[in-house]
Amino acid sequence: MKPEEQTGSLKSENFLFIRELLRREAAIVIEPGKEYLVETRLASVAVKNGFGSVNALIDEIRASSNEAINWQAVDALTTNETLFFRDANPFEALREHIVPKFKADNPGAVLKFWSAACSTGQEPYSIAMLMAEHFPEVETRITATDISPSVVARARAGVFNQIEVNRGLPAKLLIKYFRQTPVGWQIADAIRQRIDFREMNLIRHWQLLPKAHVVFIRNVMIYFDVEIRREILAKVKD
Repeated sequence: MKPEEQTGSLKSENFLFIRELLRREAAIVIEPGKEYLVETRLASVAVKNGFGSVNALIDEIRASSNEAINWQAVDALTTNETLFFRDANPFEALREHIVPKFKADNPGAVLKFWSAACSTGQEPYSIAMLMAEHFPEVETRITATDISPSVVARARAGVFNQIEVNRGLPAKLLIKYFRQTPVGWQIADAIRQRIDFREMNLIRHWQLLPKAHVVFIRNVMIYFDVEIRREILAKVKD
């Protein structure tokens, strides 16, 4: 390990490179002044790949075409903030207005959801639990997508730690739909089986998804610029 790799803050040219990389690959905008965020998020990627510093890692990404390390960096920089029943209003609207109207207008039909940028799965699992609790007679199918392979794998497994189940999940639903295991709280198979988890980049070619009646996409939109938001919403409408 070279001595110069062990010290020093993020070089300005490396910060600019990472900002452009993330914008190009995921349409996520990192504001100027967030060097600390890049350093913090990429530190584990640097260690995992044997680099003595984040600067050394980024220098390698810039100099080579190593797609594996490239995507590890993008994955690490993707924000995965989420919680169960995040911002209660959308779920109240589902329970009180959207699902009752759908039932009235489409008796016996399958209600299809898409949770875009689902992160570790709390949003689609919240939808599935709401439907199981309040509308068990309505057949439900949920597609959940995210750009990050690591969080899609976690979501598919349906295992959450104590801090995660404490964030937004009512105790009665924890007792009813989860079981405690040595590795965390495992959501019931009956809920997991309602959801099809897939990897998907919202700014790349969209894979063939089932037409959805309800789309949850709002939380990811705050990370995009206005033009990207317009493009994505136009595709959702289609």
